Amino acid sequence: MHDFEKFWQWFADNNEQMTMLGDLEEKDQQLLLDNLQHQLDAYCEGLTFEMGEPTPTGRTLTFSAEGDTDLFRYVVELTDNAPDLDWWEFVAFKQPKGTDLKVTFDKYRFETKQMYFLQLESEEEPDILGIRVALPNPVADDDDQLVGVYVTIEALIGEFDCATLIGYLDTCDVPAEPFKSGFRPLDDLPEFIEWFKRKRDQ
Repeated sequence: MHDFEKFWQWFADNNEQMTMLGDLEEKDQQLLLDNLQHQLDAYCEGLTFEMGEPTPTGRTLTFSAEGDTDLFRYVVELTDNAPDLDWWEFVAFKQPKGTDLKVTFDKYRFETKQMYFLQLESEEEPDILGIRVALPNPVADDDDQLVGVYVTIEALIGEFDCATLIGYLDTCDVPAEPFKSGFRPLDDLPEFIEWFKRKRDQ
């Protein structure tokens, strides 16, 4: 449907409740958040949201396409047309969460300080990155683990760069001497991504 005006009208009508979310009973909180997702689905199926913790200056509401680049324009449209509401900051796409992260996905727990990465270059697609991630005790052909590694990278560099720059991802065990094998600490990836974008745009 893609009617952002209808979504923002609902949000404005429920703004007082949304602002006081933490003061509501747990079942009322869940009902309100379910209604928010329902309104988001009515605008564009496939979008999700993340609500940040309240701070003295307000709260962040982040809209995500869950890495689906076909839906990115709807995330941008929604946030570009957000109303100016006290207490709220509306953000497009999951943002980087810093480094030295601990990410849990399914039965796996990933610690970025124990992981390394290697750039895989492609002559056919020089603007797209291939990344090999070395991690302790990888499980061969485990899709859940690979998705967890992707989620960890997304937390490091943000949804937009992760979805638009990384075209190939695989995993391997940590080499005995990772630096001699060309690997870098995974926590260096955000800095590397900025270098890669500058190089690409020259």
